[in-house]
Amino acid sequence: MLRWVTGHEVVDVYAAGSDAGPPMFREAGDVDTAAAVLTLDDGTLATATAARLNGAGYDVRMELAGELDQVVVGLDDRTPIASTEPTGPPAATKPWTGFLERFGPAYEAELIAFVEVVVGQRTNPCDGREALQALRIAEACEVSRREHRPVRLAEIAGALPYS
Repeated sequence: MLRWVTGHEVVDVYAAGSDAGPPMFREAGDVDTAAAVLTLDDGTLATATAARLNGAGYDVRMELAGELDQVVVGLDDRTPIASTEPTGPPAATKPWTGFLERFGPAYEAELIAFVEVVVGQRTNPCDGREALQALRIAEACEVSRREHRPVRLAEIAGALPYS
């Protein structure tokens, strides 16, 4: 999503994770909480954080902070965050419970687009090169987390030239 929103490529990543949560993640060699700093080809820094469990509800959003403004995508009255300030907004009364509830319409739109591509009614809006690049970024994050070091995307096999 970061590449699509910014129009820039990720050139390196530094990722860390914690397996202090439920033992099932630790037993699988995985983490329950993670954070990554990604550097884009124009020098912009982006951070990505993830946690598998949020007792307050399901939360997915993107925050963009720049010189002129700060905006949020995915913030609504069901976002499970609460202010600690006495005059801040209250916690959501009916937070999102999971990804199916939160993104049901998006999944339906994706399925419709997939069928339209298969039957030749539209061109593929997200070809395999996009999926491969997302996988390469995820792999770079995993190598970084595992080896405790920054990883350049050039280290990860599978780079394709973009036209």
